[in-house]
Amino acid sequence: MQKPVQKIAAIHDLSGVGRVSLSSVIPIFSTMGIEVCALPTAVLSSHTQYPGVRHVSLDDQMKGFIEHWKELNIEFDAIYSGYLGNAGQIDIVSGFIDDFKTDNQLVVVDPVMGDNGNLYATFTSDLVREMRRLIKKANMITPNLTEAAFLLDKTYHKDIGLEEVKKWAIQLSEQGPEIVIITSVSEENAHKTAAIAYHKLTERFWKVSIEYLPASYPGTGDAFTSVVTAALLQGDSLPIALDRAVNFINIGVRATFGHDYDTKEGIMLERVLNTLNAPVQTSSYQLLD
Repeated sequence: MQKPVQKIAAIHDLSGVGRVSLSSVIPIFSTMGIEVCALPTAVLSSHTQYPGVRHVSLDDQMKGFIEHWKELNIEFDAIYSGYLGNAGQIDIVSGFIDDFKTDNQLVVVDPVMGDNGNLYATFTSDLVREMRRLIKKANMITPNLTEAAFLLDKTYHKDIGLEEVKKWAIQLSEQGPEIVIITSVSEENAHKTAAIAYHKLTERFWKVSIEYLPASYPGTGDAFTSVVTAALLQGDSLPIALDRAVNFINIGVRATFGHDYDTKEGIMLERVLNTLNAPVQTSSYQLLD
């Protein structure tokens, strides 16, 4: 019998201030008709772009939550991991995937580690090394260009060409994932940014581009991966899921950009969540050679 509602395990932190991680993951999946079972990795007073953050890692509590879920015999249609508080939590997530793995399940790893060529301040090379191990268990990964460089031990430069990005995607897929989506790719000779998706089974590349706006909002990566994942669970093709996610972020940024607003709060999700239920009428994805 078909399930009335699909269920996803979301392994992320919870920040009290700022639309990031579980604060954006939960409303996006709920809006798209998917139940979220949250496994918090840490509780923060705010996300880490605010000064003076209070932070509590939940390693021991995660293990207890997982044991309880095993006792309840919970099954998930998808597993999705994002921000992990330390390298040791990767062992916990890896074990979680092993314990809850089922047939036809979508396992998504967003290897949250850094941006603009740098690791986030609280992360070390240990986390990079362990993240390389975790992505082997994923069906889909969604690194930004910086994270892709760290995963492959490559030199980051923001103006990397499209052909090199495609090579990186193939190399990452060879480590296990069927789908690799690399975000924050600058378009050559254009004021645009793009997301590039590679599907190993079909050997096809897809691209969706949007006009660049001079603003940066935390949490857009979490929102992007959430929309892609939910769209795939709804039955969308990879290029349509990619298109929906990129354009949702674009709408969110544009709805927020014109306001006199502290960008650290993230995009105004509340103003644009309803667009996730709009029918797909046009699409802007490109099939790359």
